[in-house]
Amino acid sequence: MIIFWLKESFKLIGRAKSSFFLSLISTSISVSLIAASVISIQLSDHFQRSLKRNVSINVFLKDSLSGPEIKQMQSSLKKNYYINTVKFIDKDQAAKNFIKETGEDFQKVLDYNPLPASFLLTLKENYVEKDSLDKVVKKLSQIPGVDDVVFQQEFVYKLLSLLNRIKKYIFAITALLLLISLYIVYSTIKLITKSKYEELETMKLVGAKLSAIKMPIILNSIFIGLFAGIISLAVFSFIIYYFGSLIDLQRFLNFRSGLYILILLAIGPVIGIIVSIFSLRKITLKI
Repeated sequence: MIIFWLKESFKLIGRAKSSFFLSLISTSISVSLIAASVISIQLSDHFQRSLKRNVSINVFLKDSLSGPEIKQMQSSLKKNYYINTVKFIDKDQAAKNFIKETGEDFQKVLDYNPLPASFLLTLKENYVEKDSLDKVVKKLSQIPGVDDVVFQQEFVYKLLSLLNRIKKYIFAITALLLLISLYIVYSTIKLITKSKYEELETMKLVGAKLSAIKMPIILNSIFIGLFAGIISLAVFSFIIYYFGSLIDLQRFLNFRSGLYILILLAIGPVIGIIVSIFSLRKITLKI
């Protein structure tokens, strides 16, 4: 029976080349749209993680702190569950950084160094959110010997809020594209089914089983979905090969990984199975 289904499926391709190519094009577009949406989500996550890893907090220390007290504070900070890295910047290094960044040497005017020693902290990704950052800054400010806690608060909050909004829009667009993709494939299969109406009616008259009528069409949709996945894979491979270096797509999408390729190839057949079963649900053996 399986061999019969496969033969009939390939006969459908041979007898209706125009319908096959129409379905292949529509499915390829659908797979490409879904893949593009997934990549957009991955890009958004990548940029958000990159931002969170680079958010730094400056903890300025009082001049009255001694060397052992600073070391003890550094050891204590490293043990905090929300802190990722701790870097100590002494007064001399702070002066060098100031001169390098501003180009102004205050040492020519002042005979002392007014810049305080500090710790440069980075947080774990889960704690780089507005509510968590506020709590972290408050905790750091309450540490004895800390003079001030500073970070680019407004800029970080606005950027995090923007990225969260973008991610929501991408999810909404992905859902919309998925519905559009399903509708495109559904409409194509309905057209193919209508074009074969007389053939299906003849099969009913000769006593064909329902599976003999539906399975070749379902298998045909699976093959079309697989070919569409291969086409989409070729398109995205071309894009990444020629344009990926601009934003280093290969590095964080890991496009050539077996799992990613498998998922991309599976999208088309899955869409084909779901939509073909749904579109063929009204076909019965009733004459």
